Amino acid sequence: MSLIDYPVRGSASGRPIMALLDLLGRRWTLRVVWELRDGAMSFRALQAACSGMSPSVLNQRLAELREALIVEAGEGGYALSARGRELLELFGPLQSWSEEWAQALRDE
Repeated sequence: MSLIDYPVRGSASGRPIMALLDLLGRRWTLRVVWELRDGAMSFRALQAACSGMSPSVLNQRLAELREALIVEAGEGGYALSARGRELLELFGPLQSWSEEWAQALRDE
């Protein structure tokens, strides 16, 4: 069963965008993606970078991200796949929007 086939929290539609947002909304998932932005990391290094994450949660998140084709495992450890790097690039406009939004909130 693929990630897209799993029930999505808060959505009966199971649409791909809802599945992606559900995956990214899970605790520690975005942190794992963020920590892998500069290249491959061993499990131990990734756990250290994500201080406070238990090994079992890291294992679960890595399994989910691998199943979703966002992370891959290789000789150098865990790394973002081509799709994972593409997803990370898509965060750029979101970051710009969030900075403008934060400024607007401060100006209120």
